[in-house]
Amino acid sequence: MPSWIRSAVDIVERLAQSQAEAIEAAARIAARAIAADGVVYTFGTGHSRIPVEEFFPRYGSYPGFQPIAELSMTFHTQVVGANGQRQAMFIERTEGLADRILDNFRLRPCDAMFIFSVSGLNAVPIEMAMGARRAGLPVIVATSRAETDAGESRHSGGTRLRDHADVVIDLGSPVGDAICAVPGLDVPVGPVSTFTAVAVVNEVKVRVAELLAAEAAMPSVVTSARLVGAERSEDLFEDAYLDFARRAASTLRTSGGPR
Repeated sequence: MPSWIRSAVDIVERLAQSQAEAIEAAARIAARAIAADGVVYTFGTGHSRIPVEEFFPRYGSYPGFQPIAELSMTFHTQVVGANGQRQAMFIERTEGLADRILDNFRLRPCDAMFIFSVSGLNAVPIEMAMGARRAGLPVIVATSRAETDAGESRHSGGTRLRDHADVVIDLGSPVGDAICAVPGLDVPVGPVSTFTAVAVVNEVKVRVAELLAAEAAMPSVVTSARLVGAERSEDLFEDAYLDFARRAASTLRTSGGPR
């Protein structure tokens, strides 16, 4: 019988070796941004929202990672009807939307952008990367090289997300994402890209913490009361969330003119 867990762990182990250099480069970009009092914007459409949420907020995480999650492209549990999957898949292919999203933010040289897209073919993630680079931000991309090589760009420029990246991390998921062949089925089941993307997030998160701690620039880490007691947990929580709020406020665009 097929084992998804064994197959997925094998893929992550290969990723840990093959993508070590790219992950280190991504971590150094992120650490520079956070230490400079900037933010690392994190963005993904579809199920690529999941690694965005894995960065922050949750236990074992810290401010500096600034999630951008548009509900119109990431709200999947409705499936059909209003807010359904058909609309979400249509919207993430709409050119021009990324610029409207970025119009809400002051993109500064001290910031960075981290974009997740398994296919790397849809217009919105591609244009998010393009917009960030125009503003001078370094762009980190996590995508599947196999998936993006197998498809055609859905952007009128014909480019893929990886074409607009300073660092590319290959998620290692195969074409079609699913990794288990089941007897009696002519198609595979069990997608793996979310698993590998979350692995990348936490590898980056831990390495960034190492780099920041070495510079005495580490923000407070949201930590369970079961580890540090209720009082300290509450203090860490409050400090981290106020830090996040301060950084978030500084990113919001409150006047006209160029981003």
